[in-house]
Amino acid sequence: MNVEIIDLYRHFSLPAPTGAAGKLTCWRCPTPQRVSLHRRKPAVLILPGGGYEHISPRESEPVALRFAARGWAAFILEYSCAPLSFPVQLREAAMAMRLIREEAERFETDPHMVAAVGFSAGGHLCGTLGTLWDDPALSDIGPAPLLRPDALGLCYPVAVSSRPTHEGSFENISHGDPHLRDRLSLDKLVRGDMPPVFLWHTRDDQSVPCRNSLALAQALEAAGVEFSLHIYRHGQHGASTADEMVYPAGALPPFSWDVPGWPETMMAFFRDVGLVIHDEQPPAETGG
Repeated sequence: MNVEIIDLYRHFSLPAPTGAAGKLTCWRCPTPQRVSLHRRKPAVLILPGGGYEHISPRESEPVALRFAARGWAAFILEYSCAPLSFPVQLREAAMAMRLIREEAERFETDPHMVAAVGFSAGGHLCGTLGTLWDDPALSDIGPAPLLRPDALGLCYPVAVSSRPTHEGSFENISHGDPHLRDRLSLDKLVRGDMPPVFLWHTRDDQSVPCRNSLALAQALEAAGVEFSLHIYRHGQHGASTADEMVYPAGALPPFSWDVPGWPETMMAFFRDVGLVIHDEQPPAETGG
């Protein structure tokens, strides 16, 4: 496994706001030569949660490992948090998307198969990336098609600004501006040309009520967006992989039996919408 950390502001020669993060950790497992010399893998951009206050380590490397174990190239974005607010985080996610696509050859990935997966507040960021990829705030980062994910995975996302929701996330991303808070409610940003969406939540989530995913799913249905919604019966907020990778041994909180299988279910949805591992034909040799 090769791991590389890239400063996105430095990579793209863009000015960084004071206190900005914007670092991308790239996980790549080279394909053994006996398997294929011309393999192309789907890529996943992982956006951890943390209420736009911090970046949750529980929703970072453990998630990357689950995807990497299924042959995906995984990228974790350390995006900026409060007091920095919109559009800083969206710009950093867009920079990450552009880099993943432009470096596809080096990472053995397919530039047309890049999913974004976000957790809690990172799910909100993921949703804004999937709806605002052509926003004027991103015009200096690159052409809009480069910035649009090919699929979205939203895990117990902070999705709607109307109460009850996760107040801290919306306070931080909007910097207390009520008009911006209202604008950034994902159910109001849904558009018919956004990527397919996989949504999951637990019914008894006390931090981010599952109505966030239910309201967002209703908006997706109204707009004709392809989506899959999973509301699991039991499980606390911040489940991540819901196993002993992210909880103390012998102290796993009560989850419905099917919660730990969400990564495989999500990847099956991504395969259904076209994100698959494939081997390309080697370039034809030309005669001398």
